[in-house]
Amino acid sequence: MAGGAADGVQSLERAFVLLELMADAGGEVAISRLAADSGLPVSTIHRLVRTLVGRGYVRQMPSRRYVLGPRLIHLGECSSRTLATWAQPHLTRLVDAIGETANLAMLDGDRVVYAAQVPSRHSMRMFTEVGRRVHLHCTGVGKVLLAQLAPEQARRLLDSAGMPLRTERTVTDPDRLLAELPGIAEQGYAVDDGEQEAGVRCVAVPVPGGWAAGAISVSGPAGRLGMDAVARVVPLLQSAAAALAAELREDRAPAG
Repeated sequence: MAGGAADGVQSLERAFVLLELMADAGGEVAISRLAADSGLPVSTIHRLVRTLVGRGYVRQMPSRRYVLGPRLIHLGECSSRTLATWAQPHLTRLVDAIGETANLAMLDGDRVVYAAQVPSRHSMRMFTEVGRRVHLHCTGVGKVLLAQLAPEQARRLLDSAGMPLRTERTVTDPDRLLAELPGIAEQGYAVDDGEQEAGVRCVAVPVPGGWAAGAISVSGPAGRLGMDAVARVVPLLQSAAAALAAELREDRAPAG
């Protein structure tokens, strides 16, 4: 019985590894690529993938390569709604304290996706659609999430997504950005200073605790959210991120 349970846990862990590798690939992926990236035997991958296909979590294309399946969309939508519910009061308090739009974003493959937002009450305010995916290199949330990764993983994501020029301030040289990441990690926050959209500034911090690759930010017109405000804004963001992380840890703690 114990051996069977252990085998089941190992199979579950391996299935998640394969799903994550498919997501990282950003498109169709062959069994040979999954074997090379995971180190698992091809026979094991075939067995696991057949189960995932049967459950709708993976699809086999006419090319016989594999992609993530539509059933994951439902899980992702439910997870995003739950996370947004948790984040909402923390983001609202940030808007009350800072006056600018507050966001929760998460790493999604080689991009970052906005999972929740509370808009500023100013008539002129920043608005990003929840569910929108943006590049890592030119956003505060993207840069602060990159800074949490190993350098080789950060470079891989930048190479995968590319670093398009958004404004005259956008950094498009991966070596230059990678050189900035240790400083971002040490100071605990990142600033998008008009790099994604001219005239818009964003300050972001990571959500601590390893629950997921998430970040909280505030964004607003550069004229209102000046660089001199960063020292005041960062502790408020870090407090909100720590409170959200604590709630998430409590939710996943075993009962009893």
